[in-house]
Amino acid sequence: MTILVTNDDGVHSEGLRALADALRPFGELIVVAPMQEASAIGHALTLRRPLRLETIGPGVYGVDGTPTDCVNIGVSTVLGRLPDLVVSGINKGWNLGDDITYSGTVSGAFEGALLGVPAVAVSLQRPPGAYDFSEAARASARVVEAVVQRRLPARTFLNVNVPTGRPKGFRVTVQGRRNHVTTVSERLDPRGQAYFWIEEGENLWESHDRSDYQAVMEGYISVTPLHPDMTAHSVLPAVEELSLEMLTEVQ
Repeated sequence: MTILVTNDDGVHSEGLRALADALRPFGELIVVAPMQEASAIGHALTLRRPLRLETIGPGVYGVDGTPTDCVNIGVSTVLGRLPDLVVSGINKGWNLGDDITYSGTVSGAFEGALLGVPAVAVSLQRPPGAYDFSEAARASARVVEAVVQRRLPARTFLNVNVPTGRPKGFRVTVQGRRNHVTTVSERLDPRGQAYFWIEEGENLWESHDRSDYQAVMEGYISVTPLHPDMTAHSVLPAVEELSLEMLTEVQ
């Protein structure tokens, strides 16, 4: 099989190397990742400037763009066809709950799902000291092996988050929720002009026994199935009633 590997920490990230090493036994591996760090860039696609593709080493390529750019260039130019699997990671820092909407790591897998390819995103909880990707690499191989054997439903992908230390096992989880308050810090440059730093939001998570956040905090690897369909299906009846009211008012 052919696996396309990407990330958002950059093509030279040690997490990317650890992931690639763990997945080599599964078949042909092609790495296409951003030349520079592209964290928190979400599902951005570069449309207003040309992109450059650079060969870093055998089967390893860098793109001066986003993870989404990398997946598309990997498919259209490097491979010239769809891979059998897209894997994105291993990210430095978890991608849990609502935060996946910002994640370049998750977006790499998201793009794979949009292209009809089974995909996995892998992230590692930030440790107090140096990163050790060994457990996350092993978890990645386990998840990929399961996906290869069982496959995934069309247009779905898995978001995997690994705790620091030795994991207690795997849990199938749902997206957690946190109090979303982003901190914006205003400062002055040497000329007295204001500039701003957008900092990480508050880390106040809602309690939920099956959330990805709860699993990682309890030492388990969380595996959350995701899909691109953002329709709030349970709200459709309420919106249909609202539409009827609007039509009545118009008439």
